[in-house]
Amino acid sequence: MAKTQAQAPAAPGELLAGCGVRATHQRVQVLEELAREANDATAYQLFERLRSRGEGIGLATVYRTLSLLSEQGVIDALTHRGGELCYRLCSAAHHHHLTCSECHRVVELDGCNLGDWVSTAAAAHGFTATEHQVEVVGVCSDCRAA
Repeated sequence: MAKTQAQAPAAPGELLAGCGVRATHQRVQVLEELAREANDATAYQLFERLRSRGEGIGLATVYRTLSLLSEQGVIDALTHRGGELCYRLCSAAHHHHLTCSECHRVVELDGCNLGDWVSTAAAAHGFTATEHQVEVVGVCSDCRAA
C-alpha cells in the first residue's frame, strides 16, 4: 500500500519526547513545518519558510535539528537530490520511498517483502543485516505527461 503524504503528528512535542528528544521551541517549529510538506524538503527550504513566517531561527539550527531528528528516527532523510539531503516526516512503520527526480514527489511504500532477500544477500558476503532502506528514484506519471 502506498501513501503520498506524510502523516502529521497530533502533538510534535509528544512525538519528540517519545523518541527521547527534548521538545525545544525550535525543534517543534522545524517538525511542524516539515509536517506541512506533502513530499520532502531541504533544510534551506524549511529555513526560508520559517523565516518568512517570522520565526527567529538560524540555518545552522535547522540543519542540526534535522540531523538530530533523522538520527533518532523521528524523520526520514532522502538522497534523491544530488549532494543535498531532503527530509520527510513519515509513518513510524518500516517502509520505503518512490521519489520523482523531476518534481520531487514522494510516495511512501508500506509492506516490505525484502527481509529474506536482504538477509540472504548479506549472509552470502559474511554480513549480518540489521536494517535496510530503499529509495527508488524515477519520474512520476505527471512529469512524464508534461
